[in-house]
Amino acid sequence: MNLRQLRYVVATADHGTMTSAAQALYVAQPALSRAVRELERELGVELFARSGRGVALTAVGEQVVRQARIALEAVEAIEALAVTGGDGRAAELRVATTPALEAELTGWLIPRFARERLAARIRVVRCPGREAVVAALRAGRADLALTDLPVPGDLAAHPVDHREVVLVSPPGLKLREPLPPAALDGMRLVLPARGGPRRAELDAVLARAGASPVPAVESDDRETWLDRVRDGTGCLLWYRNQLEDTHGLVVRSFTPPLSRMVGLVHAYRRLSPAARDFLTFAKDAARERRGGDGRVREHT
Repeated sequence: MNLRQLRYVVATADHGTMTSAAQALYVAQPALSRAVRELERELGVELFARSGRGVALTAVGEQVVRQARIALEAVEAIEALAVTGGDGRAAELRVATTPALEAELTGWLIPRFARERLAARIRVVRCPGREAVVAALRAGRADLALTDLPVPGDLAAHPVDHREVVLVSPPGLKLREPLPPAALDGMRLVLPARGGPRRAELDAVLARAGASPVPAVESDDRETWLDRVRDGTGCLLWYRNQLEDTHGLVVRSFTPPLSRMVGLVHAYRRLSPAARDFLTFAKDAARERRGGDGRVREHT
């Protein structure tokens, strides 16, 4: 018997189906079912009986769940002591990220979280890319990570932002609609400055699409980007939900779509209370940020 099995049994009892329990715990449903069956074999009892489309606790199952709740509450109390170091001071929460997303983390999420959780102590683990983020999570050097998705299947991922990449061009330019990514080959583009995080984002998108445009302008002065499109210097590749004042210009989607999904990621292991709080906060903050007109505001 182990804590993982007890958590799975309690979650199944709370949610009424193994599928719903697995979704709530961010684990694969077959793995949860297998763990519950193993516990039943070990104890020599049946914990759940099928009831309609779900499951219901047997009489002995109710007793097991009652004791499992007590055991898990005790474990959480012990973990809370570890999180505070036993002296009331918050332990450190380590969040890994890439250079392209560090401003998102340090300029928006962490300050807001710290204001609401005054005892929170957060350290940013800087990683050169997504592969290094994955390695940090697997090695236990980080508790959570904000990174581009997808990630390998041994990590749990929670999408928080979806960004569609579009092409902004002068009205006289004859292009297909929607546009195949191959049309970007050789196209003159207005791009962020080379070596910066914004350019790294777009370079990654272009690499996945297998497209090789020609930089016409390389600048981080976003106020001038659309002006350069209007004067015919080049087209602009950027995120639809971060575009403003495109009047008189043509905004085109791609087929297949060019997009960037960003999410919070963690290993499939018990999260500390601080990590769970941050995960919940970040998902709620992301929904709030997308509210209203659906636009995602950039915080830099």
